[in-house]
Amino acid sequence: MNILLFSIIVGLAAALVILPISNTAKPSKKEKKNNLTAAMIGIIICTVPVVFVFYYMTNLDRNFSSIWILAIIITALGAFLAKGKEQLIKAALFVLSLIIGIYFLSAGLFNAEEKFQSAKMAQKTEIESFDEKETPASVPPKFARNKMRKSFGQVPNTSFYELGNLQIQKVNGEYVYIAPVEFSGLFKWWNGDVTPGYFTLSATDSTANPKFIKSEMAYTPSSYFNKNIERHMRSSFPTYIFYGDPQLEIDDEGKPYYIRSYGEFISARNGFKVEGIVVTDPKNGKTQDYRLKDVPSFIDGAVSPETVSLQNSYFGNYVHGFLNSIFGKKDVKLPSDEGTEANVSPIFDENGDMYYFTDFTSPKEGVDSMLGYSITHARSGKATYYTGNLEESYMDSEGALEIIEKKFIEKKWSGEMPILYNFYGEASWLTPVLDSNGFLQNYFIVSAANPEISVFGNTPNAALKQYKTALQRGGGSVDGTSDAEEKKVSGTVLRVYKEKAGDYTTVSFLLDNRQSYIVSSESNPLSIYLKEEDKVSVTYQNTGEAFLPVTEMTIEGLQ
Repeated sequence: MNILLFSIIVGLAAALVILPISNTAKPSKKEKKNNLTAAMIGIIICTVPVVFVFYYMTNLDRNFSSIWILAIIITALGAFLAKGKEQLIKAALFVLSLIIGIYFLSAGLFNAEEKFQSAKMAQKTEIESFDEKETPASVPPKFARNKMRKSFGQVPNTSFYELGNLQIQKVNGEYVYIAPVEFSGLFKWWNGDVTPGYFTLSATDSTANPKFIKSEMAYTPSSYFNKNIERHMRSSFPTYIFYGDPQLEIDDEGKPYYIRSYGEFISARNGFKVEGIVVTDPKNGKTQDYRLKDVPSFIDGAVSPETVSLQNSYFGNYVHGFLNSIFGKKDVKLPSDEGTEANVSPIFDENGDMYYFTDFTSPKEGVDSMLGYSITHARSGKATYYTGNLEESYMDSEGALEIIEKKFIEKKWSGEMPILYNFYGEASWLTPVLDSNGFLQNYFIVSAANPEISVFGNTPNAALKQYKTALQRGGGSVDGTSDAEEKKVSGTVLRVYKEKAGDYTTVSFLLDNRQSYIVSSESNPLSIYLKEEDKVSVTYQNTGEAFLPVTEMTIEGLQ
């Protein structure tokens, strides 16, 4: 509904309720009519601007249920000014509006079960093993923002603009960060009118440089009045219930669009359940809505991270209702706040689909063990809760960050964006490590079940290579897949490569069967003497990887 029409309707209704129709003073018919008309016009003139400004400034949905506070005030005034039977009727309206208001205010006490059911997740034990041939989206957002800021000279009229919010998505098969260029204030918007474009940066390659893409945008979060993207979306869909900030998404041709999740209240203007998205072309303002099942294929984050964070809260807190979440806290699990976007972290699976990751911990203070973790599909909103191996106690994301802080305490480095992966059958935290200036220094991997097993490397794959060796010597699993079997082979060494890894040496070698193997000097001390043309007997894990992990090795002539 048009905001002006909505304001007029509310103002007219307010006048009808406030004005007393009966009057004990018994004026003439003409005087009574004139007085009533003047009073009605006066109330409408006073009410309409207030309602208009309130809804214009807040962008609140223009459903009549949203005026419940105003309804209480108006009916109270009407009942106070009226006399006789009219007063009884308006008093009844006041009581009714008060009951509705109390219902709206107290809905959170009674709809916890509905919230939990709306966020209920399928349950599994463990995520699938991560294939080391894949490359995780491992560049942390803070580092990406720093690089983009340092490249801001690419933007024309730089002083007009600043860097907007960072989002990650898949564009043309590549994982990239997207950040729009935004106005830096009202007068800059007044003079600039449109923003010049956006930045992109690889989310997998920390050595890549940001690229500025020219694409003028008139409707943006930093624009003012009717060009503000949130206000424009509200104007196009005045009764929709939005949740979360507008996000920029890029199609495979590089054209930007702003999207925002919409849905419905769980009950009584309380809670939220996502149903679809609104998409706006920021160049011309053309706006369209889509149900989740009909979302265009180029959009990765149809469900806003704020919505996923809210669903995680419902699932973790309301398993036994609202009161239990406050007092007994039986089976309550708290979602982590270590995520990069609204307390969740975007990740991608092997098919390139985006998910939001969150780990859950105990509400008991001082406990850093993880109770489980959730993976939520960013297009459909469907979520799965993983309990992890119930025979082991997993460390949560906060615990992983504390280990990094202690590991690099002298350098004052810290971790950001911890993500749990299944590396070689071992639940493990992969975390980028940044210095105090926000620059990426290395990648840290630590076992969630065995925190004493940890490594770091300059790249995720370098860290993974060391981690495989660390698991061998630490007694962890090195199975690349759950069904990897142990095999034996004998042969002649054709090539050897040795690399120092902390206090030990990692030895990679090629046999005459044209298969490569890897072994650590910690578990096999004599492996440091391995040379070409040696004859060896090897026991290894058949993981299907390029370098198969060795569990036992005998070198002919050295035993």
